[in-house]
Amino acid sequence: MADDFHPMLTPAEMARAAEDAAVAKATGRPLKSFLLGLTAGGYIALGFVFFVTSQVGAATVPYGLARVVGGIVFATGLALVVLTGAELFTSSTLTLTARASGRITWGQLLLNWLVVYVANFIGSITIMVLVFLGGVHHNAKSGWGAVVLNTSAAKLHHTFVESLALGVLCNLMVCLAIWAAYSGRTTTDKVIAVTMPIALFVASGFEHSVANMFMIPLGITIRQFAGDDFWAQSGLDPSAFADVTWPSFLAHNLLPVTIGNVIGGGVMIGILYWTVFHLAVRHDGPASVGPKP
Repeated sequence: MADDFHPMLTPAEMARAAEDAAVAKATGRPLKSFLLGLTAGGYIALGFVFFVTSQVGAATVPYGLARVVGGIVFATGLALVVLTGAELFTSSTLTLTARASGRITWGQLLLNWLVVYVANFIGSITIMVLVFLGGVHHNAKSGWGAVVLNTSAAKLHHTFVESLALGVLCNLMVCLAIWAAYSGRTTTDKVIAVTMPIALFVASGFEHSVANMFMIPLGITIRQFAGDDFWAQSGLDPSAFADVTWPSFLAHNLLPVTIGNVIGGGVMIGILYWTVFHLAVRHDGPASVGPKP
């Protein structure tokens, strides 16, 4: 009946929906998670493509305004993840809620994380290779590639502790966005729910492990293979980016950011809200996650 329809889920119903989704991810077929992980990595990479494009020529725009615009357009990537059911490692940290309830094992949780993480990396690298082969870094007289290099270098200049803390802050916002999206019933609801939290993390310079799987490898690839014409057009000095390398990326960025993402999303959002709502969830029984007929 129409009277039974509610425009959004209650907070307790959102907690149940998040836990049910976590169980479905961790107990599903690894091949399905892998394929959905490939798409998620690709979508986040495409969001970063949009971000880079928005920052070309932004030096004359007030810093805050340019970053907010970049954050809003980057949110396209997470909106696509939510709407298509793709599996993203940062939001998959919420499977800790299902482990806390005893509905999945540690083995199931860790296998899901590993499969999705690897798939996200492959998906991100796939888009990175296509973007490079397409010569996108030459756009705007190589200004597009200059944004990539400057962004990559900035990410690699954080200390280990700074990268970890920025990873925590990032996945606080990503998992809040995912959690809020569970409340929505329509495409519009879900897109609005994810946009501003994601814009906040991007505009503030927080660190997202999967996004960095695209951005920094692209910076490394441009530095190594772009050629003299790129450096001449961009006006950049190649020696200024000598530390944009794979070892630096893996040890000084991806590792601490990944740890921070797990803490920020899985513990500080997932476990926190599980602690707040698990009694209500247990007593109320399964919550409806969609409109009733």
